[in-house]
Amino acid sequence: MSQDRRNDYDVTNTVQVSHPASVRNAAHELFAETFPGMSFDKLWLAFYDFDRLFTGRFPGYKGCDTTYHDMQHSLDMTLAVARLVAGYERSVEPKDRLGSRRAQMAIVTSLFHDSGYIRHEERDKDFSNGAEFTLYHVSRSADFLRRYLPELGMANDVGVSSMIVHFTGYELDLDKIELDDPRDIICGHLIGTADLIAQMADRCYLEKCRDRLYSEFVVGGVAVENANPGEYMVRYKSGKDLLAKTPGFYQQVTRDRLNSKFNRAYRYAEVLYGGKNPYIDAIKNNITHLVKILSTNDWSLLRREPAYFLGMADAVQEIEQLVARQLAALTGRGLQDNGALVMPA
Repeated sequence: MSQDRRNDYDVTNTVQVSHPASVRNAAHELFAETFPGMSFDKLWLAFYDFDRLFTGRFPGYKGCDTTYHDMQHSLDMTLAVARLVAGYERSVEPKDRLGSRRAQMAIVTSLFHDSGYIRHEERDKDFSNGAEFTLYHVSRSADFLRRYLPELGMANDVGVSSMIVHFTGYELDLDKIELDDPRDIICGHLIGTADLIAQMADRCYLEKCRDRLYSEFVVGGVAVENANPGEYMVRYKSGKDLLAKTPGFYQQVTRDRLNSKFNRAYRYAEVLYGGKNPYIDAIKNNITHLVKILSTNDWSLLRREPAYFLGMADAVQEIEQLVARQLAALTGRGLQDNGALVMPA
């Protein structure tokens, strides 16, 4: 009998995606098979620095305190990138292959694609949680990569890396990202795809959306949008409401990105798994389970309790208190949870 998938393991239940060394070793194996004889030294160091950044040991930074966009998410996504890169290289003509240097750049970019959530000790003194950067965290990640890559001996990759990281977000129109080499765009597609499929295939994706992503959306100004002074729009009134809107978001936005914007790059995983795609299968299972919950209104079906993988001891309590304060402040202004309300200036 096969073992049930563990909460902090990848879709194949073989790699512990909460553990940097486990993901590094899995990525190293894929890299060595795909690019025989090529050095993994810079990637080894990047994993080491990623661990330091997210656990608060990287000079000048506080560590990860976003409960949804935590260490496990970035490692899970990076493993997916390494797999997509390997599948891509094995299925295209030699002239279209990325090569080891470009693949290395894609993996390093994926490791730090959410570095923009990490607060800097000096520059971010006025902020109390990384989720406050939600609406522009990708631009902050690009800034981090511009500073970090030269330290890694990858200064030549700064221009491309700081652009393709935007395929993981919504700050730029993806159709307007222009790069000289089409293979760099492919890297963007692989990274953007991995970011979506890794999180949506997470065994505890539904619980994390309800209990963690909603909190980040409150703190980041996504759940309740303050578009104009005194004017508020409630997008998500609770974690359950966020989940209720997830099937529609998946149908309208996520599938368009995966199939159209990213040109079905998820299919490169199938090269490694005999034509099957464990990521897409897990996503379908999650969405099917969610639809069952919504149709029966039986929220007891969401009972998994995933661990946190953060870099700050009191992060969970602090974001919960921050959410409570912000929601109380909005309620105090008379904000209703059923749509838009224009407040007196």
